[in-house]
Amino acid sequence: MHDIIEQLDKKRAAARLGGGEKRIEAQHKKGKLTARERLELLLDEGSFEEWDMFVEHRCVDFEMDRQKVPGDGVVTGYGMINGRLVFVFSQDFTVFGGALSEAHAEKICKVMDQAMKVGAPVIGLNDSGGARIQEGVASLGGYADVFQRNVMASGVVPQISLIMGPCAGGAVYSPAMTDFIFMVRDSSYMFVTGPEVVRTVTHEEVSADELGGAGTHTSRSGVADLAFENDVEALLMLRRFFNYLPLNNRDGVPLRPNGDPAERLDHSLDTLVPDNANKPYDIKELIHKVVDDGDFFELQPDYAKNIVIGMARMAGRTVGIVANNPLVLAGCLDIKSSIKAARFVRFCDAFSIPVITFVDVPGFMPGTSQEYGGIIKHGAKLLYAYAECTVPKVTVITRKAYGGAYDVMSSKHLRGDVNFAWPNAEIAVMGAKGAVEIIFREEKGDAGKLAAKEAEYKARFANPFVAGARGFIDDVIQPHETRKRICRSLAMLADKKLENPWRKHGNIPL
Repeated sequence: MHDIIEQLDKKRAAARLGGGEKRIEAQHKKGKLTARERLELLLDEGSFEEWDMFVEHRCVDFEMDRQKVPGDGVVTGYGMINGRLVFVFSQDFTVFGGALSEAHAEKICKVMDQAMKVGAPVIGLNDSGGARIQEGVASLGGYADVFQRNVMASGVVPQISLIMGPCAGGAVYSPAMTDFIFMVRDSSYMFVTGPEVVRTVTHEEVSADELGGAGTHTSRSGVADLAFENDVEALLMLRRFFNYLPLNNRDGVPLRPNGDPAERLDHSLDTLVPDNANKPYDIKELIHKVVDDGDFFELQPDYAKNIVIGMARMAGRTVGIVANNPLVLAGCLDIKSSIKAARFVRFCDAFSIPVITFVDVPGFMPGTSQEYGGIIKHGAKLLYAYAECTVPKVTVITRKAYGGAYDVMSSKHLRGDVNFAWPNAEIAVMGAKGAVEIIFREEKGDAGKLAAKEAEYKARFANPFVAGARGFIDDVIQPHETRKRICRSLAMLADKKLENPWRKHGNIPL
């Protein structure tokens, strides 16, 4: 018995040491934490239960049978974040560069399978050089096994990827299928093919950071949701974000009681929207003033800035926020913003998170680049997401809601539950000037007559009452009472039940 315990202690010590002191020191010199240090920061103190510490690879080629490290380059198990269950895997770059072997993949698959059985989120901390070349196709098979779990878990339990080092080649497709991707600046990158391959094939000169760094993926590609300055900030912010999420698709949104009254009024909102209809304002100011304690966790803040998405709480419960931002492109919907918002709405719907939509949209972005890029199909993604969505939907039109974009932004016609408008809201096919120039095109030479017609059109349509008369708007509310009316609506909708017709799955316009 004594010998076995001694052997156990040795194996545990070897597993905890990973690739050894030199490689741990090298990891620290890069400003990176080790796989285990990351889990210590992410999880509640003393809550981590590790699985498969003694797993080793089975490769005998290229003298790999002489190089075995207990755990095989990934730390897996479960623990708690603020007392709530979560399954985790953390790749260890000090062991074979975090490269994925067949055994490594099996460890990840095991925690993902268990997470689905018990209904708990999965968080992956990625720091890997890719497939373990010595294992060949067995390593590729391991990746595919992980991909299959990502697909099966989608919409069942939340999945979050935190990229904390390299993530290249086929390895990128597992994070790509998770719900959220966070990155660390200057130390993490993602790409399908690296700079050397790009140089050989396309003769482009590009660095790893330019090709797939955090800045690239949070502002240009939209692949990642957020980037943080270092490992510590990333892990602490991930803990904060986790608090908003349900544990699974049957759990219901978490409740966090606070001292912010649901009936709170904010009279500063009465002057938020400028009198000049063409003057911009920051929609984020409205969001911060309406949600609990002004606490809004924005996602993808540097990508497609003409639409704002993120998590907040109303009366203590998690909600998803979608809002047009007049500060950027006048709040128009374009290809990138449509995709950004559509994916977020579908996540909220999958996990029963109510969606609040703030609308100030003059239409879809015109131009050849948008049409050639497929704005018709991409814009339809957002329409599809809202139309399919069965969770409570509360919409507030703050100013403009023109044309097809009015329909798309969670209108009453797409089963919006409660649709409010502020008194200065304009709900119409298009702006008065454009409408008059089309209706009275024969009188283009008469500026005075056109101006009179424009004033007449504004008086007739540039208000919320035409839509209100048809029941498309449930009420015209004062801006200062927005929070109160949304909270009341959500309370009324708490037990909403709505099911779509049975089908294997719909065919979203991808």
